[in-house]
Amino acid sequence: MIVIGVVGYRESLKGLQTIGTVWAQHISDEARRRWYKRWYSSKKKAFTKYAQKYAKANKDIQKSIDILKKHSVVVRVIAHTQISKIKLIQKKAHVMEIQVNGGTVEQKVDFATGLFEKQVPVDGIFADNELVDSIGATKGHGFKGVVSRWGVKKLPRKTHKGLRKVACIGAWHPARVSWAVPRAGQKGYHHRTKANLKIYRIGKGIHHEGGKVVHDNASTEFDLTKKSITPMGGFPHFGEVNEDYVMLKGSVQGPIKRVVILRKALAPGTSRTALEKIQLKWIDTSSKLGRGKFQTTEEKNRFLGPQKPKRLPPGAAAGASAAKKTTKA
Repeated sequence: MIVIGVVGYRESLKGLQTIGTVWAQHISDEARRRWYKRWYSSKKKAFTKYAQKYAKANKDIQKSIDILKKHSVVVRVIAHTQISKIKLIQKKAHVMEIQVNGGTVEQKVDFATGLFEKQVPVDGIFADNELVDSIGATKGHGFKGVVSRWGVKKLPRKTHKGLRKVACIGAWHPARVSWAVPRAGQKGYHHRTKANLKIYRIGKGIHHEGGKVVHDNASTEFDLTKKSITPMGGFPHFGEVNEDYVMLKGSVQGPIKRVVILRKALAPGTSRTALEKIQLKWIDTSSKLGRGKFQTTEEKNRFLGPQKPKRLPPGAAAGASAAKKTTKA
């Protein structure tokens, strides 16, 4: 996430009320797209005048920061995702508010403004063996009947006017259908919060060390093989993982590539499994597209030995042979 602003709230009779918002000087296009419905046909003028205030050292920005320090009760940063780092059609970043806790209000505002235009990595917030809650929308299934939606038993074979139905939807009186009667409707695509998922590992993405590209973010103390967290052939319907990753125990709601919010667990469990520290011994990186048995391409090549060269299309082969002749001449 990249921090692009800070907002302060004060308590009122109707709940939290916004005092003001202070934005960063430079905001990327993927975040500015959020303020437009059609970015391509727009003039792209969002935050251009605001950036000029920074250039002229305007006192209004410092005044608004002082107001936040003086009157705020709750301080939150405004951050956006780096959606260009994932292969998606969407170019518009996701923007959200994240609350800042700890210290006085002045310290919170100073901390938030110090993060402007900076990346906040996932390991700066979460740690291994920590419990988190995942928030997101589940996988959508569209409009479904009662058998698929609620698991109602089908009616006998010779039933009149269909058998994937509820036979009696209620008594004559009260003259309405009770809320507890299964009915057809939307199945899936519901907002859900999954509590107390344990973090098994927070891994670094593919990075450079000493001028070399390092792919060993799936190695452990017991498995010293240098391999990437991406299985052979890539994750189905996703591809390769080149950035920092979080490995959670269990499943996370939603389909592949849907945005998910992670937060500190609000009600962390105190069971033995919740408190125990996990040390991963081995991570399976074999292909998930079939019956994969090789962990890396080097292991596969060692086992299979020399193979036939890849066949080229006829035109490409002729071009290669012509190039060889010219080099000989």
